[in-house]
Amino acid sequence: MDKPVLERFSLEGKSSLVTGGGSGIGKAYCHALGEAGASVAVVDINLEAAEGTVAELEAKGITAIAIRCDVTDEQDVERMVNQVIETFGSLTIGVNNAGMGIWSDALEMEFGMWRKTLSLNLDAVFLCSRIEARAMKKPGYGKIINTASMSGHISNTPQKQVAYNASKAGVLHLTRSLAAEWAPLGIRVNSISPGYTKTDLVDKLLETPEGKAMEPLWLSMTPMGRMALTEDLQGALVYLASEASDFTTGADIVVDGGYCVW
Repeated sequence: MDKPVLERFSLEGKSSLVTGGGSGIGKAYCHALGEAGASVAVVDINLEAAEGTVAELEAKGITAIAIRCDVTDEQDVERMVNQVIETFGSLTIGVNNAGMGIWSDALEMEFGMWRKTLSLNLDAVFLCSRIEARAMKKPGYGKIINTASMSGHISNTPQKQVAYNASKAGVLHLTRSLAAEWAPLGIRVNSISPGYTKTDLVDKLLETPEGKAMEPLWLSMTPMGRMALTEDLQGALVYLASEASDFTTGADIVVDGGYCVW
């Protein structure tokens, strides 16, 4: 290798986008990419939230833009990717992170909620990946990183979340399938599977009676005895986005404090 190892983790000169970048894990991903040297497009259905993340990035001297996008709408995704390329000149890194989760008994859940969950968590990942890959095909290089979940590997307990689990299992195999298909194009496709992670949304959940009852069980089933912080996911992201992972494709990095090893 011509470059020292730490230089191979640098994202200087790279351009990126993060869907769901206005909050939670997506916001942490935006900060990680920017701090590693990349320009960052913060993409969110909530433009105000995206602009808030951009303000934080710009305060650190990071080049960033906010884009509102409905990632379940193919034309909107095409517009979003085109805007990234028009602004930064290219797209090197696509992080498909937007998603949702619901708790619902499978016998009682409305089919419309099943479809909504699959549409955002799986269909949108395919749409974004395909349109990002089209932008990466000509230069012959790119990194696509999808947010899966430990819930794609296991069935969580005690909460009932069949639609979420199924959608994230789909993301895992979509990632592997695209990785195999696009490897000859120089496009690497990988995923990250977070475990229980402290975000504003999860904090609100844990304030409810149901959430308070579940947290001790979750922690007891996690060998490291705590939930992840969003910062715990940043290292995996930078690795997968950088040259250090150029021979890694179709992989899933589980960041769950050991939950899945039991």
